[in-house]
Amino acid sequence: MCDIMTKPYVVIHIETSLDGKVSGFEADMGTYYRLAETFEPDCMLSGSNTMLAADMPDPVPEWCFEAAAQYPSCSRMIMAVVDSRGKVRNWAAIKKQPFWKKPLAMVSESTPKEYLEYLKGEGVDYIAAGKEKVDLKKALSEMAKQYKVKVVRIDSGGTLTTLMLAQGLVDEVSVLIHPGIVGNISPKRMIEDAGLKLVKPMSLDLTHAERMEDGTAWLKYIVKNK
Repeated sequence: MCDIMTKPYVVIHIETSLDGKVSGFEADMGTYYRLAETFEPDCMLSGSNTMLAADMPDPVPEWCFEAAAQYPSCSRMIMAVVDSRGKVRNWAAIKKQPFWKKPLAMVSESTPKEYLEYLKGEGVDYIAAGKEKVDLKKALSEMAKQYKVKVVRIDSGGTLTTLMLAQGLVDEVSVLIHPGIVGNISPKRMIEDAGLKLVKPMSLDLTHAERMEDGTAWLKYIVKNK
């Protein structure tokens, strides 16, 4: 699934409501991560805002280790964070989490030198790609080359997801559609199109459709015109 000279195979795996919202409903995280494991990811890719909003308990409770033990990918997976502005400052806590083997920062030439020194001090590897912002394609290629990453699973908000789609870097889209409509309870969507317009409509090829016990639908698509 991956040509190591170009980039890893990239999968969006996400749960939404029927109206495309990514919050405002109670997701079945057990099912979500069980299905995510079927892609056998070597890397989980997130944006800095997603990582800042994530709960990183320190010290790490025992249940986290018990949960991670259920998923083989946790023992080998890289946690990569796109962070050209150097906003993520809790790498010490991130490193302690059992859901990935090691963290990795993706930065650019504009990233403050002080932040790069901070990463070195924390023992966090980083890939520098791009001038003002992270060149996502180059960063992915470097990750494949340096860390032998073959499959990347995007676990992030709509901004990074939209950027990855717009730049033709996504190979597959996996969506769990929760049987409910959120409406105006939440503004957060799978695709954030404000200022991040997809240049052209994208054609997808449905490869899998399955009904879960709770009525959630699991749909998988291959991206045809990247």
